Amino acid sequence: MPSPQNKRLFWVYALSAAVYFNQGIEGLPSQGLFYYLKDTLKFSPQKIMFLTSITTFAWLVKPLIGYVIDNFLSKKLWICFSLVFSSAIVMIIGMMNLPLAALVAVLLFSSTGAAFRDVAADGIMCVEGKNYNTTGKIQSVQWIAISVSGLITGILGGYIAQKWDYKTGFLWLIPFYAIALVIACFYRQSPQIEGQYHKNYVFADLKNLLQNKQLMFTAFFIFLYQFSPSFGTPLFFIQRDTFGWGKIWIGTLGTIGMGFRIIGAVFYYKFSQRINIKKWIYISVFVGATTTLSYLYYTPLTAVIYEIIYGFLGMFIFIMLLDLMARKTAKGFEATSFALLCSFSNLAMTASNLSGALLLPRLGLKWLIVISSLTSFLCLFLIKGIHEPAHADTKQ
Repeated sequence: MPSPQNKRLFWVYALSAAVYFNQGIEGLPSQGLFYYLKDTLKFSPQKIMFLTSITTFAWLVKPLIGYVIDNFLSKKLWICFSLVFSSAIVMIIGMMNLPLAALVAVLLFSSTGAAFRDVAADGIMCVEGKNYNTTGKIQSVQWIAISVSGLITGILGGYIAQKWDYKTGFLWLIPFYAIALVIACFYRQSPQIEGQYHKNYVFADLKNLLQNKQLMFTAFFIFLYQFSPSFGTPLFFIQRDTFGWGKIWIGTLGTIGMGFRIIGAVFYYKFSQRINIKKWIYISVFVGATTTLSYLYYTPLTAVIYEIIYGFLGMFIFIMLLDLMARKTAKGFEATSFALLCSFSNLAMTASNLSGALLLPRLGLKWLIVISSLTSFLCLFLIKGIHEPAHADTKQ
């Protein structure tokens, strides 16, 4: 018979996989939406990058979302509510011809629902993961799930964009939300997770978190580690306009890269309890700077090679960073503090998009890539201050 611990971890894995699978499958309409903005509305790369940044605003206030989730209702209920809310949102997008401003506003609401779902699942991951020394394993399962959904998105998203439009892509999300809702309903939450935080003053509690020196040091490091001016959207334009790649092939290439990301996640699942995080973060800084510079030589062949190799390396390094963040969360404030660290990561990504959009027309793509590579070293002087998180004695 499975032990109670294994049963508990099974449901944590199942719920985490369900939430993250849906987070990935929400990219299903993204190709169609991109082509709508580029080909129909004739938007420039920088304008598309700017609009994309607006729709991710909810992910910048995840600490407040985490506080709400920690103190009101339960994490399971928040996941269920957000799935129902997201279903209603995609029906609005799929069945109505929204003007651009309304479309951006609705996408912002959709992103907010996804953020609530993500924070609730991550709160469970941090508490259970630290108890059983499985933060890395749970997050590997999460990102395997999101990568598998990415495989589906790569093929199906390109097909939908080719045959229909972005509105059809949004409607396709409804069955996936329904399946996740069923899984969430069958999940039985741990009594120790729910109702354990009964804080009276949100600002006082958040102030205490902000005064946690180790937590804030980690947050500052995360921001500098993640920040570099983005140039992903211009590369997408090169694929379409210079290489002449079709929509389905672009989706297929993304699927290939996602397959290697899954392999990276599997590797981290296997080695997460044995690696020296501090040592590997130091190595990853130089790896990141080198891989960024390689985009100065971007051809149809190297584009495929980069997608494969960097997909594997990027996923391993990314989950390692998340593992560090989960282990550094403040006891009793796991959902809120992990969301705080994630908000610094998302802030860095938003800053990367905005700075890339501003620098691209002024510097050109080549110098933007060089600047992006150099900013990889901004976090280097902080690595010495990272203390290797202690492992629990629990063996899996």
